[in-house]
Amino acid sequence: MLNCAIVGATGYTGAELVKILLRHPHVRISGLTTRQKEKIPIEQWIPVLPREIDLEARPYSFSEIRRSSDVVFLCLPHTEAMGTASKFLEAGKIVIDLSADFRLRDWKEYEKWYGVKHSGRQILKESVYGLPELYREKIRKGSLIANPGCYPTGAILGIAPLLGRGYIETDSIVIDSKSGVTGAGKKLNPATQFCEIDENFYAYKVGRHQHTPEIEQVLSDAAGAEIRVTFVPHLLPLERGILTTAYLRRKKNVKRDAAAEAFRSAYAEEPFVRLKPEGIFPALKDVQRTNYCDIGFWADPDSDRIIVITAIDNLIKGAAGQAVQNLNVRAGFAEDEGLKIW
Repeated sequence: MLNCAIVGATGYTGAELVKILLRHPHVRISGLTTRQKEKIPIEQWIPVLPREIDLEARPYSFSEIRRSSDVVFLCLPHTEAMGTASKFLEAGKIVIDLSADFRLRDWKEYEKWYGVKHSGRQILKESVYGLPELYREKIRKGSLIANPGCYPTGAILGIAPLLGRGYIETDSIVIDSKSGVTGAGKKLNPATQFCEIDENFYAYKVGRHQHTPEIEQVLSDAAGAEIRVTFVPHLLPLERGILTTAYLRRKKNVKRDAAAEAFRSAYAEEPFVRLKPEGIFPALKDVQRTNYCDIGFWADPDSDRIIVITAIDNLIKGAAGQAVQNLNVRAGFAEDEGLKIW
């Protein structure tokens, strides 16, 4: 059994991670931490669990987690995980970080978008971007795995196969994403209170969302050239899920059916990517509470337009589920362990 701890277990993502790990056949939860000064019984933040599960979140203790755990999941806010990750990595632990602190390879880009000094520069080069569909072989060997952001996961999976084949123009990639409110986390924010979000729908952080450089970095890898995108996120009056629509232009020498072939080639063997027939598109209810990314596309027969639509659950494939998928890849388990819903 692999001993796994969750640092920051009482948030939305931490709670999902607890539920997934509890049904994982090769994992034992060895520690759960909270920022609170007092321990919190698990029934207080995940009341749906059976009574016989008597776990509790305790105030954070580095020495206790180091002693009891092989793998440490960090569910800490952006800008707060880097110091903790460094300590556990030095202690020889596998670290799967669900914050943004190790996703960007260039610390200058991180400091520009997140507004704080990166204190983990010395280990940044050791970080592996944790999107298994693109970086599986690197994840198998990584000790510091940077779990992708929720918006980037849906956007990248929908665009990378076309960029990798050189099928689309690179100067006009437009990404329109819509997320449920859990993507904002549990921290109190007037913009996500019920009276503000109910019966409402709006764009936010237009042109300045911190996931933009992450999307551009990975798409640049796929294209083998520098990529810039227009990314606009929106907030839906829903609990969970992200629907992303990417507006792309097909190169003149590329046939319409090339898009379908690119997606089939990229994802035919992927356990958590499901392709829709051309002209059929995913919905949030198709993927909520699963680790799937569903993809649909349409290539306009009368123009060069290609529209790609993806759907994920922001808390599962966009966070906790993908973190466990990364664990499975790294540990050599079947990739769907703990993630089966049937």
